[in-house]
Formats: sequence, structure tokens, C-alpha cells
Amino acid sequence: MRIDEESEGVSASRKHLVFAYYVTGHGFGHATRVVEVARHLILAGHDVHVVTGAPDFVFTSEIQSPRLFIRKVLLDCGAVQADALTVDRLASLAKYLETAVAPRASILKTEVEWLTSIKADLVVSDVVPVACHAAADAGIRSVCVTNFSWDFIYAEYVMAAGDNHRSIVWQIAEDYSHCEFLIRLPGYCPMPAFRDVVDVPLVVRRFRRSRKEVREELGIGDDVTLVILNFGGQPAGWNLKEEFLPPGWLCLVCGGSDTQELPSNFIKLAKDAYTPDFMAASDCMLGKIGYGTVSEALAYKLPFVFVRRDYFNEEPLLRNMLEYYQGGVEMIRRDLLTGHWKPYLERAISLKPCYEGGINGGEVAAHILQETAIGKNYASDKLSGARRLRDAIILGYQLQRVPGRDMAIPEWYANAESELGIGSPTCKVSEKSSLMNLCTEDFEILHGDLHGLSDTMTFLKSLAELDSVYYSEKTAEKRRERKAAAGLFNWEEEIFVARAPGRLDVMGGIADYSGSLVLQMPIKEACHVAIQRNHPSKHRLWKHVLARQQAEGRKPTPVLQIVSYGSELSNRSPTFDMDLSDFMDGDKPMSYEKAKKYFSQDPSQKWAAYVAGVILVLMIERDVRFEDSISLLVSSSVPEGKGVSSSASVEVATMSAIAAAHGLSISPRDLALLCQKVENHIVGAPCGVMDQMTSACGEANKLLAMVCQPAEVLGLVEIPGHVRFWGIDSGIRHSVGGADYGSVRIGAFMGRKMIKCAASKILSRSSSTAYGTIDELEDDGYELLEAEASLNYLCNLPPHRYEALYVKVLPETILGETFLEKYDDHNDPVTVIDPNRSYVVRSPARHPIYENFRVKTFKALLTSANSDDQLTALGELLYQCHYSYSACGLGSDGTNRLVRLVQEMQYAKSSKSDDGTLYGAKITGGGSGGTVCVVGRNCLQSSQQILEIQQRYKDATGYLPFIFEGSSPGAGKFGYLRIRRRVSVDPNE
Repeated sequence: MRIDEESEGVSASRKHLVFAYYVTGHGFGHATRVVEVARHLILAGHDVHVVTGAPDFVFTSEIQSPRLFIRKVLLDCGAVQADALTVDRLASLAKYLETAVAPRASILKTEVEWLTSIKADLVVSDVVPVACHAAADAGIRSVCVTNFSWDFIYAEYVMAAGDNHRSIVWQIAEDYSHCEFLIRLPGYCPMPAFRDVVDVPLVVRRFRRSRKEVREELGIGDDVTLVILNFGGQPAGWNLKEEFLPPGWLCLVCGGSDTQELPSNFIKLAKDAYTPDFMAASDCMLGKIGYGTVSEALAYKLPFVFVRRDYFNEEPLLRNMLEYYQGGVEMIRRDLLTGHWKPYLERAISLKPCYEGGINGGEVAAHILQETAIGKNYASDKLSGARRLRDAIILGYQLQRVPGRDMAIPEWYANAESELGIGSPTCKVSEKSSLMNLCTEDFEILHGDLHGLSDTMTFLKSLAELDSVYYSEKTAEKRRERKAAAGLFNWEEEIFVARAPGRLDVMGGIADYSGSLVLQMPIKEACHVAIQRNHPSKHRLWKHVLARQQAEGRKPTPVLQIVSYGSELSNRSPTFDMDLSDFMDGDKPMSYEKAKKYFSQDPSQKWAAYVAGVILVLMIERDVRFEDSISLLVSSSVPEGKGVSSSASVEVATMSAIAAAHGLSISPRDLALLCQKVENHIVGAPCGVMDQMTSACGEANKLLAMVCQPAEVLGLVEIPGHVRFWGIDSGIRHSVGGADYGSVRIGAFMGRKMIKCAASKILSRSSSTAYGTIDELEDDGYELLEAEASLNYLCNLPPHRYEALYVKVLPETILGETFLEKYDDHNDPVTVIDPNRSYVVRSPARHPIYENFRVKTFKALLTSANSDDQLTALGELLYQCHYSYSACGLGSDGTNRLVRLVQEMQYAKSSKSDDGTLYGAKITGGGSGGTVCVVGRNCLQSSQQILEIQQRYKDATGYLPFIFEGSSPGAGKFGYLRIRRRVSVDPNE
């Protein structure tokens, strides 16, 4: 149900009512919008009891009435912020446990007694969960007024803290379910816990004084350009400087500390200053996104320069609303802190914000609350069930993804025009020849071959349309991507294009870092990178980059500019730029450790480490010096977080493109090893090398066989015509940077060190005496013990030797401190042992020893005769691998469910009667979610069964899995394209 600005307003009620209004402890924004709703309730003659932790002046400065009662109680904590731009996820959950979970019983008892004592007619919550439950216990109706709910926000934090915290989200959702309906504000997040929804216009505070009156009070003429700085408290250590502002500008500072010294062009406002008046007097605002700042910027048509906030899921939806109404300019955090404000501020005052919607949401909401308290029932929306299901699916995504910056809101949700989420039709070109003709019309291909790949043809077509396509994109984020990309290239110069696929881990997986044989298949989905190098004097620079160089008084210097498509699915910036000289530390390239810190400064741009990190690796490892500016466009169809090596495909495609553009001759194997250094040392993910090797060295419809010691390609294994592999995505996000993967790797390296020490001990004991142990030594084999005492890779230890000598040596678990005291180090260059953490050892060490044997057996079986026994054995090896992952702690509910569905299909009567179709499945890659690999007979019935599994999984979980099928060539086989834009000729000339 939607109630718009033509509402009848809040007339005096026939009955004096009492409202209990609970306000969340997260920031002033909630309190300020509560003020606007409460003000209208009090004007209608009602009592409003506000339960809050906010300072009294937030309410009393706007409402001077004996009908306002303030009760200072904090019943939740919101999000704990490490600084003005960063939420501390773990601290937020810990604080919520302390504030709302531990004392829950006493909170409910106290609130029920209090609500009864004030004789409340209606409980209103913005958006305190326990208030709804207390209202139900007291027999009072309740309504929530908000644009987000804490179950959705905390879903991100739960993924960082671990599954044991999921109960917090379920408890919050259960509390909200007691609410009668939701008054939903614009810019809303998915909120499945609420049964019914009423939409209202923006809730914004009114002006008290005019622009002219405020400027006269400040002594500022109307000809002075004024920006208001509104971060709710400045970042620690941030020193404002005069040169931050363009000449002639002044800045009003909200929330500055009492001791903060400001330059003459900055004016500190009082802590209780009424912000809307000063916003009305300003020409633009610089701050962080929140409901209050966005709603008031839109209502007052005030251009808003914003900086992204980390780990707060409300932000992307508000940002989309701000950019849709052409009211926002994004500033990267680095430029905020270093004072490169000028290009952003000047861009902002050129905007024409176009929000024309209602701004009387406070009045409308108050009317709804009054009518509800009197007894009116707002009709249930006939589409409410569809809306709740849609929202629940999105919340499920949040609860299954890796901690981090990205925001997995599918496009169909953001673009939905109705509760049914009907998307717009898309046009597909099915014939490769049509695409080929379009590509060759747009570009002259000077080198390389399209290999008949439709995705490459589509990428080239998108390049050709850059100068116009961004105007027609559906979302603001896509428009920003295309606009930035359109200014990236000089179309008169050559462009190089590289392509690298993701990979499906058929066998080997996490055993790669222990030296196992692995079998990997490059998938159909791939990453494309287009690159152009230009002399700095000819490089097309983005406005803020040009302004930065001019401000520093430098002549044109080499600059790296990157655009990455797909940011509409992630809470990250679509662009990145840096001076290439920033990679230098004196006359040498900076260290990997410094680079890792450099890219970690701004989480919304940390993705750039995968791309820009390639340049530093080439500088360090190949002594390459980059004298020209570089423009890079990254476009990947390899889905992130599904365990199919999206990061490796980006790294390999980027390095292939840079190498081609700079005339570097790097073999596919060496290129893969260099890309591994990017991920290990600059990104900081402790992955093995099989992902990069497959992306670089793989070939279509073949398995890459490689011994990871460190990267010896044995060759390509033909996939028999009767065998087929599929990947089924569980929807649970995977990351090799996650805690489970790293701890399992540490456990494996600990086990190797213990085995080496045990072998050395046997050798030492045997050589110390002439009697008794010589026979033992001869039986065990002197050479074998010597090899085991210097074991470089766990996979070089045969399973029977492990069972005979070492299985009892390894403990199930060991404390990091205990291990370090006894063994000094685990000798893994890319992980660090936490002394205070307990590590599982036996299972992580056992897995690669047996996995290497399984992979060798699997490879041999592929060349055996076509039979049901062959396929059954292949499937059994996959199952064994899957359960070995689980024993290491790398399983997940979703992947286990998919494996069970394959087993059910395999043992169904229909499969048995038709010689079987599906034979086995396993979790892949780093585990803990991601994709399941399935092996089966290459026939139509197998494909039908895969689709049936997809549907069953959706029926059980609400998530429709992505199916990976098909293969494509690796980067080495693809090579590169060198292209030049064709000059258009007007036929009328």
C-alpha cells in the first residue's frame, strides 16, 4: 500500500492518545526523523513518550511541549563505528549481545510494565526490535517506521563473526514479526520480517530560517560559495587545511571537536546547531550517506558529495536513490583525506537535483499512526506475500556471503517497478555471425583471433558503444561506470584486449598448496581486459586526476586509471586511479607489504589490488619500468564468490593485456606464477597456483593436469566423449581470503613440519646406536626416511607411509603458541600463525596426502574403457574428496545439500534402470561454500537431472543456483587482440 503526499494530514483526534516511540541507538539520523513524526502527533493533541539514548536537545530544540516525554533508555546499539566512515562489525555484534541479548528477559519485563503504566495506545519503533516484542507481550499494537531493519544490516556482520551469531538475526526478525505493519520510507532495504507495508514520502525536517537569514547571521554574502561538511564527527587525525577548498569558498563544519583548530575558510558550527537551516544556506554538502543526509539533500535540492561507508548495507540503496535524482557525486576516500576536494565540489555545484516527490512523510506517517491507534486496520497489500518472499531471498543472500564490502542486491530487486519484481525484456543476438559482423564494422583487428567466442564479440561491441550507451543504462551505478569508461580511451590509438576464463576444480582443490596433482577445467565464463598506453601528455585524465596534478604543480606524469564493470552488484567504487610514481619507494619499487597496506586504505577500492597489483609485480619480478600512462577497462562474467576463480581470471587477463601492450614476452606458466604473487603478497589471499595456471594455460574441453611443485604442467587430459562435468553454485559465497581456508592451510603446514621432525627423530635415534634399531631402519627404508625428513610437499608422502609412521604423531588440534614453542615455524610464506588460536592439524594434513592419490587415480580412470564401473569409480572419488573437505572444516550446508541431491538422483530407480546418468559430486576450490562439481554421463537425461537438482535446491532454499557448463580457452591459447577503432565515413560527404 502506498500513501502519497496528497494525504489528508493529521487532524485533531476525537480521542487523546498516548504513543510510546522507541528510537534506535544508531546515530542522530533516526532521532531527527522521529522528531518530525512526533511533532505532528503532538500538534494533533497526543502524548508522545520517546525512548532514546540521544541527547535531549535533539528533541527539545524542535518540540517545546508538555506532551513530549523523554525516557533515557538504550535498548539496542545499532552499528559501532571505528571512525566516521568505518563500521566495526564484530564490535557491533558484541555490543548488541551486551545491550539487547544478555539482559533480554529483564528488558521485556521492564518494558511491559512501563508500557502498561503509561497506558500506551500504540507502540512505534524506529527501529528497535525488542520494542515490538514487548508491545505484543503487553497486548498493545505496534508499528515500525523505517527504511531498513537490523536483521538485514547485521546479516553482513554475522558473516564476519561466524555462523554461531546467526541467532541474533533470527531473534531480531522474530521480534519484528510481532509488528502489525511497516511504514516504509524511500530508499528502503529488503525487510521480509514485516507482514504488511505502507509506503510514505520522505520524512524531512522543516526550515526554521531562510537562506538569506542564515547567511546574514554568519556574515556571509550571497556571492560566496558555501559547502557544509556533515560527517557526524570527523575522522580521527584529519586536519582540515585551507587549500582543501577552491578559492573563495567557505565550509561550515558540523560536529567538530571543541579543541579542533580550523583554517580561516572553515567555520565551526555549534554542536546543537539546527542542520537543516545551514543546509539551506549552503550550495552543496560533503559527507557520508545516511537516511537523514540523503533525504534532506534531496528535499532541499542540495548537491551531495559523498564518501562511501564500509560495511553498512543501507548505503547502496540510498546511494542509488541519490544518484537517480542526479543529486550525488562520489569522492574517493583518499581524496577526502588528502584534501583533493576541488574537482568534486565544482562538479557538485553544476548538478541540477531533480527530486520532485513528497517531503511530508512525517505528517503522513503521523496520520497513519493516529488512525491505527484509534483502531483502523490498514488493508493487507495483495502482493505482500510476493514482496516478503523477494525480500527474504535477498536476506538469504546476505546470510550466505563472505564478509566484506560487496552488496549482493540483484538487479531484478533494485529495478523492480512492482512487488512482483518484473524486469525489462532483454534483446539477445543468437547468431555469432551477426556479432562478428558488428565487431569488424566497429574495429579493425590488427592482431589476434576472436576464436569464435561470442563473449569476446560482445565485449568489443560494448567498447564501440561506450560514447553513447551509458545514457540508456537502467541504474545510476551502471551509468557512472559507462561514463567513466567512455573517457578512458583515446579512440585514435590502438587498444589491446586480453581474455582469461575462470575454472572448475574437478579434482585437487586445496591440496594444491601441498604439492598435489590437480585436474582443472577452464569454464565458459571469462574476464576481458582492454588496455591502452599513452604518453602522459596525451593521456585522457578524469577531472579529479587532472585537478590533483595541477594542484601539485607537476607536469604530466604517468597515471593509472581503471574502470571495473559490475560495481552495481557490489558496494565498491567502479573506478580507481593512482600516479604510477606512487609505486616507487625512492629509486626502487615499494615492498609488497607496503603495497598491501596501500590498497587496504579504502575498502571500497581494495578490488584494485587485483588489477594494479600486476604492475608492481612486473616492476619487482621483471624489472619493468612504466613510463607511459595506462588506461584499463575490466569486464568479467566470472561470478564472484562462487569458487570458480574470479580473482585469478582478473589477474591473468590484466597481466596478459599489460604484457601485450608493453611488448613483454612471458610464457603462460610464468605469467600464472606472477599472478599468484599478486594474490598472495598484495591482495593477501593465501591461495595456491592452480587457479592462475588453469586460467593461463588451460584449453577448451580439456582438463589441465598440473603438479603444484610449484607449477609443473603435465599436459592436457582429454575429457572422454561420454563424460561430462557441471558446476552448480550453492549461493554461499566463497573466499580464499576467509578465515577457514587460511587456518586449514596453516594446519596442513603444521602437520608437514611435525612429520619432518618425526622422521628426523627416527633417523637420529637409529644412527645413535649400533644395535637394535638398524633392522627397524632397514625395514623402513633409509632413503625414504631421509626424504621424509626433508619433505617439501605433503603430497610426496604416500598414504601407506602416513598410516604406518605418522598418523599418531599428529594431534587433532594444537594451540598456535604451543606449536611455535616446539617447532619455531610452519615454513609457509603466505600465512601467519596466531599464538592464541587453536588449529586443527590431523585432518588438514591427511587431506592432501590422500587427495593426491585420488587425483592420480581419477586421471588414470579417464583413459580407461567406457563403462558404468568407470563412471561409478570417478564419482566415488569425488564423493571421498567432498567428505574429506568437510572433515577439514571446509564444508557448508548448501554444498552438502547439493551433493545429497546428486546422490538422490544417482540412486533413484529411473537412473538405475537407464545405466545411470549422474555419478558423483564434490565441493570445489577453497571450500566453505561456492560451487559443487558434478560428474555424469554426457547425455540429455543428465542435463535434465542437473536442471531438476537446480529446481529442487531452489524449492528448498529459495535460491536458484547458477549452472556452469561448457568450456573455453585459457589466456595463453587466446593470445591477445590489437585493435583500432574504424573511422566513420559520412555517406553524404
